[in-house]
Amino acid sequence: MDLRRLRLFLSVVDEGGFTRASEAMFVSQPSVSQAMRELEEQLGTPLFHRVGRGVALTSAGEALVGPARQVLRDVEVGEAAVASVTGLVTGRLDLCSLPTLAVDPVAPLVGAFRLAYPGVTLALADPDDSADLVHLVSTGECELGVDAQPAPGRLESRALGNQDLLAVFPPGTPTPRGAIGIDRLAEFSLVTSPEGTSTRRLLDDACASAGVTPTIAVVTEQREAILPLVLAGAGATLLARPLAETAQRLGAVIAPLRPRVTRDVFMLHRAGPLSPAAQAFLHVAGF
Repeated sequence: MDLRRLRLFLSVVDEGGFTRASEAMFVSQPSVSQAMRELEEQLGTPLFHRVGRGVALTSAGEALVGPARQVLRDVEVGEAAVASVTGLVTGRLDLCSLPTLAVDPVAPLVGAFRLAYPGVTLALADPDDSADLVHLVSTGECELGVDAQPAPGRLESRALGNQDLLAVFPPGTPTPRGAIGIDRLAEFSLVTSPEGTSTRRLLDDACASAGVTPTIAVVTEQREAILPLVLAGAGATLLARPLAETAQRLGAVIAPLRPRVTRDVFMLHRAGPLSPAAQAFLHVAGF
């Protein structure tokens, strides 16, 4: 298949229409329409339903998305491999990470990678949850993913280590010296992410193991709002140690938990050859 047509096809899919795809790819709208007609003729089946000014994928179109992404990813790997042999230190690396892992360990890894390979551009996607992250890596939209659980199916998983979570309280909260029990934490009003998110799951599991029910006061999908809410007095929360220590510098009260609450961290990628940039990132991560 013609690579240009595949790129235009995926642009129509990602942008939701021919006009927006033409703007994103800097080609005329008639050129996009012509390329899609040619691709449909080559495959012998429609790929899109025309719906008003937009489009929707047919079942054949849906079946083509994954293979098309992988073809273009393989071409990028080949181009990057040649570039690495000739000494051209450029390229792009697409990563994705759970929001709770973006600050630690992803940010330090990205910083170390950029210092070692300043010519490579990184794009960090923000999936909603582990299922969304696995989808991004499985379809080739992202080459590497950082998750709080090993990958299912055909993806490869590499253990990055684990995170220690601490209790974080509003400024001025009187707490016992040393570690605080899960049963004591459950008595505080808590600010959390929704059920099913990795941190909320850790909280619920820890409370279930202790035989207590947490007092949930605020549930927010906006994870970046959790720390400001705690600092404003809305309740306590659980944060990874680096974030908890940042919260402490801003005035929050922090305490370790008894028993400890930890989260394993994994690097995920598809089986098979990786781009030189992805291989270099894995090397920076200690693999």
